[in-house]
Amino acid sequence: MSPYQEAGPRTPPAATRTARAVAGDLLDRTLDGLPDRVPTVWEVGGAGPVGVDAGDERAVQAACGVMHVHGRATGAPAPLAADYVSTVTGVLAAQGATAALLARRRGRPPLRTRTSLAQGALLTVTQYLAAATADDGTGTRVTDDGTGLATLTTADAVRVEIETLDPEAWAGFWHRLGVPPRTAGRGWQPFQTRFGTAVCPLPPELRAVVRAHPLEAVRRAGAEHGVSVAAIGEATTAPPGLAPWTLAPAPPAGRPPYSPAPADPGALPLAGLRVVESARRVQGPVAGHVLRLLGAEVVRVEPPGGDPMRGLPPVAGGCSVRFSALNHGKSVTEADLTTRPGRETVRELVSRADVFLHNWAPGKAGALRLDADALHAVNPRLVYASASGFGTALGPVPPIGTDYLAQVHGGLAAALRPAGEPPAPSLMTVTDVLGGLVLAQAVLAGLLARQETGRGCRAASSLLSAAALVPRPGRRTALSPLDRPLPTADGLLYLGAEARALPREVARTVGATGPATAEERLRARTTDAWLAELRAAGLPSVAVRTDLADLATDPAFARAVLPPDERLPYARPAAPWEFTEEIR
Repeated sequence: MSPYQEAGPRTPPAATRTARAVAGDLLDRTLDGLPDRVPTVWEVGGAGPVGVDAGDERAVQAACGVMHVHGRATGAPAPLAADYVSTVTGVLAAQGATAALLARRRGRPPLRTRTSLAQGALLTVTQYLAAATADDGTGTRVTDDGTGLATLTTADAVRVEIETLDPEAWAGFWHRLGVPPRTAGRGWQPFQTRFGTAVCPLPPELRAVVRAHPLEAVRRAGAEHGVSVAAIGEATTAPPGLAPWTLAPAPPAGRPPYSPAPADPGALPLAGLRVVESARRVQGPVAGHVLRLLGAEVVRVEPPGGDPMRGLPPVAGGCSVRFSALNHGKSVTEADLTTRPGRETVRELVSRADVFLHNWAPGKAGALRLDADALHAVNPRLVYASASGFGTALGPVPPIGTDYLAQVHGGLAAALRPAGEPPAPSLMTVTDVLGGLVLAQAVLAGLLARQETGRGCRAASSLLSAAALVPRPGRRTALSPLDRPLPTADGLLYLGAEARALPREVARTVGATGPATAEERLRARTTDAWLAELRAAGLPSVAVRTDLADLATDPAFARAVLPPDERLPYARPAAPWEFTEEIR
């Protein structure tokens, strides 16, 4: 018997086909070589616990705020042209099934697990939802003002993405191109905070100076100062042969290993397991976040004084809400890893842990003597998980490993934008979130393998390998006017899958003479009025979310979004899985 099986979907299969295919492929990889026993049943729905007609990829993007966040940089909600939410949801489904199977092999009763496209979409906007609902102490909501992409165009009409995490490298790069220090300095803050705001309103002088230089001059300036420069093309394909993650067994144990507590009946699937996380920004913390949501105890290792990202605005309750959104519920141990006592602190934590995960820069683990070999000597049953930007796919000296360069090198900068629009990375952190989820699935695969073999392992994944998971056509997707958010008298409406497939029926329902005039006709009435008409005609559609804060008060999202409270002063998505014990 297969160790997992898909439940009969409640949503029409076409709506969740991509998510189910991604989940199936990841589960096949996770379970390769393991004994076929102890079945787990998993299910993927469309809207799930969300009470709106959001049953397909694009409708979910519209209803749950993904189009809003992605479209911030260009001034209006816009669809991601590839099946990004479906891919995220497929990884979540694989995580739920793997966690349930692991719990069963640790003594729990069989579990059925369920997730949905809507829950996947909400997870992707976690940090943006937190910022939109936070009170900074003044009684006013924090907003991310401005528009603009970070993408630049050279004198020879090449679109480029640049990246650096170093303010001195930033200053040197622009000085080399002839920009005064004060002007370059005005661009640093929007450039660095674009990871959290999804907008990058750079000073126009910076865009103008790049337009005055050919690509080679821009590349030379980047090379001189350690700034990565990547040309953006029309190709939607990722580098071939990328596995989502790799697993390699640890050496045989030479000492009595740490053993986790047995699974607690009735608890979450990973209850009793301990994760030590040394990670910054988004990718690594997302992995720890979902492992915690699955029941693991997560201990963060932060530098003395705490992670600098704790001060990233907006701040509420003494901590950045963007940071807290991915790190609440984790305990913290401060340690200076550049010192021997700091490294001993990590070794002591790892000696009593099941997982150690990090997203350090290439070579740092070895330099700190905290690589897999060193920590397996301390705990041979440890699952040692590392995340990077590009792994070894781009050679021994890869570009800076961040979200937007991974989108460029992974083909998503072109695939996520429709034909007719210039290719550019989405400033929503699409590969950071997906990369964190893939890293978490690699950890679950390692834990499941350990349960069978008794040996720890090394797990590795990258932003690039995560980006390669997103299905996309060989050519960029063309969108019709009815495939985009449509203005109504009081907002925006997005047609569901059935409606988009039947444009003449849409026209008839709204009283237009044909599909070409349906868009203008929709402006005559409110969104709610049209949604009722379309639903009655068997063409369910959704309102486009244009304010994430409304998710916290919308009754339709009450089961999927947790409102601000005394403990956490911002809204956040509920855990994206439902687990129920199988009745046999």
